[in-house]
Amino acid sequence: MPELPEVETVCKGLQPFLVGQKIRSFKVRRRDLRLPVSKGITYHTKNRTITSLERRAKYILWHLDDDYTVIIHLGMSGHVKILQNFIPQPTVHDHIEVTINNGTVIRYNDPRRFGLVLLEKRNRLNTHRLLKNLGPDPLGRKFDHHALSKLLINRKLSIKNALLNQKIIAGLGNIYVSECLFVSGIRPMRPANSLKYDEIKNLVKAIRAVLRKAIELGGSSISDHKQPDGKLGYFQNQFNVYGKSGVPCLKCSKSKIKKILISGRSSFFCPVCQK
Repeated sequence: MPELPEVETVCKGLQPFLVGQKIRSFKVRRRDLRLPVSKGITYHTKNRTITSLERRAKYILWHLDDDYTVIIHLGMSGHVKILQNFIPQPTVHDHIEVTINNGTVIRYNDPRRFGLVLLEKRNRLNTHRLLKNLGPDPLGRKFDHHALSKLLINRKLSIKNALLNQKIIAGLGNIYVSECLFVSGIRPMRPANSLKYDEIKNLVKAIRAVLRKAIELGGSSISDHKQPDGKLGYFQNQFNVYGKSGVPCLKCSKSKIKKILISGRSSFFCPVCQK
């Protein structure tokens, strides 16, 4: 599933093509995504100008010049394509097609159909059921070691599961949690409330550093993530632990990366470097 860096990469990739542009048409070829595509989206978006794009957790928000916003989630396999000049025929998995007034076409492709495309009034976004319970953004101003300490203080679940909980921190997924915990030297199975103050400070620094580096490299293309221009992300070449079970640790060279399951999800760590 695309995580925060992949979604941020897509959002930034779309901005030069969409912001300030008017929507000529919004075609829905298949409505039965994870949630049904909003029925009024074709009518309400026609001739509306996109004033800004925003990433909120793993969601991309297209703010329009009236009081509506298009909410997009890429699901497990969704990606966005920007098409100019030559516009090929849509494929079977191109479920949404948006044509801009300058002729640019934006297609949302989602083979598994776990994503979503919804329309919502802007003044209802903060109370929308998908957005209202999200925790702080790890790259936002509200996220620091003080905030994280308060969020973890009474949590007995593993730090891995705590970081994956979108109500605690918004946007992190399995790949980046493994990488962040390695950089901060914390084992994924440790109870969240066992972390000391200095460990939480290091964890916050690691989260920010790992996410920013991943965004710089266009995200991770370990499955089918592509940037809107069709290019692949390259952060997977920087992985320290994720997917490297049995490989010698790049940091200590004394141990091999170990793989365990936490709540049914693969977790990778170094038994020497992480305590």
